Amino acid sequence: MRLFNLALGLILLFGSCSKNGSDGDLLTPGVDSAAIFSDVSYGKDSKQKLDVYLPALRNERTRMVIVIHGGGWNTGDKSDYDGLIAELQKNLPDYAFANLNYRLVQATGNYFPTQENDVNAAVSFLKSKSKEYHISQDFILLGISAGAHLSLLQGYKHSDVLKPKGIISFFGPTDLERLYTNSDKSIPEQLKFIMNATLDVNPNIFFESSPINYVTAGSPPTLMLHGDRDKLVPIEQAYMLRDKLEEKEVFNKLVVYPGQGHGWTGADLADSFTQVVAFIKGLAN
Repeated sequence: MRLFNLALGLILLFGSCSKNGSDGDLLTPGVDSAAIFSDVSYGKDSKQKLDVYLPALRNERTRMVIVIHGGGWNTGDKSDYDGLIAELQKNLPDYAFANLNYRLVQATGNYFPTQENDVNAAVSFLKSKSKEYHISQDFILLGISAGAHLSLLQGYKHSDVLKPKGIISFFGPTDLERLYTNSDKSIPEQLKFIMNATLDVNPNIFFESSPINYVTAGSPPTLMLHGDRDKLVPIEQAYMLRDKLEEKEVFNKLVVYPGQGHGWTGADLADSFTQVVAFIKGLAN
């Protein structure tokens, strides 16, 4: 069963875009020209791939937005959000982008924290390539659903690798212990599959996989977008993170969409996009 399903509204609204280049022909492009490279390897597994979008006239101050797809940690693909990146490029033409895949949980393995480790490896890879790409190491993490959880976990827990300038969470889980104990029966069943453990047997994996447990006074600014009728990731998850960020005096903004569930379309999606662009631009001030 697919628990944290994709934000289909993003796909429907933005569609898809084409890419050029590949891992095999990745060369350092001239800084005067824009370039897109597909399926660049950041690890040995076939799923450890990412797409890189570099703007023209970039320099050491050029920031990068890293997009992490959703799908319950066991489904989804970076290609689902090609169109989202195309729209972000129109509104943020001076920004670089990365869109990454990670190994998905399967019945035979790749249980959590495989996905956390992959995101950390991808961020480390991009950091190591910053000079080659002629960009800064000012990264912004943007995730949807399970990808939002991974963005928050990376930004808060692994800030020693790289502290992002900001994090954007579309209805991401923040406290897996609470989600396990305070949700419909199907949700803890799915979490048991993802973690290959129950909360009683291995509480540490649930604690260590919860972004809320790693918030500090030095955590990056965070934008959260959530529907108040979300039955998969209840709005309570966003409220708890907001309260923790407020407690630590970390800049944050929670945008709640009344009547919306786990993803939305139409005017609310357009507003979400406006919120995201404004938040990213605000980080540059």
